[in-house]
Amino acid sequence: MAKSKKKVETVFLICEETGDYNYTLRRKPGGEKLRLKKYCPRIRKHTWHVEKKK
Repeated sequence: MAKSKKKVETVFLICEETGDYNYTLRRKPGGEKLRLKKYCPRIRKHTWHVEKKK
């Protein structure tokens, strides 16, 4: 039996305040959009980042 490849997509985390693409993630498709509090180097503080597919 051949093993099936699991589909993985690349998503970007974008800062809500500056609009910068700061982080990339590889995750399985489906589920809710991510919204994480991550560090933004431009304004040097933690801000909310949302998931965006490219």
